[in-house]
Amino acid sequence: MNDTRRTALIIGASRTLGLGLAAEYLRRGWDVIGTVRGSHRTGLHDLADTSEGRLTVESLEMTDPEQISALRDRLAGRTLDLLFVNAAITRGDIPIGDVPTDMFTEVMITNALSPMRVVESLRPLVAPTGTIGVMSSDQGSITLNTEGGQDLYRASKSALNQFMRGYAARHAEDTRTLLLMDPGWVRTELGGPHAELSVEESIPGVAETIERHRGKPGLQFLDYQGHVVPW
Repeated sequence: MNDTRRTALIIGASRTLGLGLAAEYLRRGWDVIGTVRGSHRTGLHDLADTSEGRLTVESLEMTDPEQISALRDRLAGRTLDLLFVNAAITRGDIPIGDVPTDMFTEVMITNALSPMRVVESLRPLVAPTGTIGVMSSDQGSITLNTEGGQDLYRASKSALNQFMRGYAARHAEDTRTLLLMDPGWVRTELGGPHAELSVEESIPGVAETIERHRGKPGLQFLDYQGHVVPW
């Protein structure tokens, strides 16, 4: 379980799933870089205080391409074994015909376009045998959408999955592992208080699934237990 001197960059690590991932990789002996929005203090800062220098906190507004470029420049010279994009938002369960245009744009930019901008920009920092992971959801599965609801959030995750498929096709010769991860139904702001899993129940499985697929090129859509999620 101890993987010393490997480095993970987790985009969106201030709370819940992202914070849990940062803590899990620290527990596994990794060095961790985690990003937060703005300059306010978060749980990630508290975790950094107890990390003996193994956790670095960076500021990033993921929807700002200039900030993505600035982060890439600040990390120049670092080699990442894992780049994982966790950040996402939801704006409630609204039928798609009632979704305001500005809300549609906000969610799609945050959940689909911005993660791909991060992947495209920071890819050169990831080791050739490293992993690029993005937090998706089973709600992004068209096959599994048999009950409806959460139209905009579902669509944003489906778009993210499609963008990653396109990215993988364009980089078919890349030796890096590419993963779309479904953490399960977790009790977060997005998952709600009645979700089946706690962060502590989901995240070790996410990390273990990432580890099991290290060094396997190509794109897979997997859940926190390592099961294939249908597209």
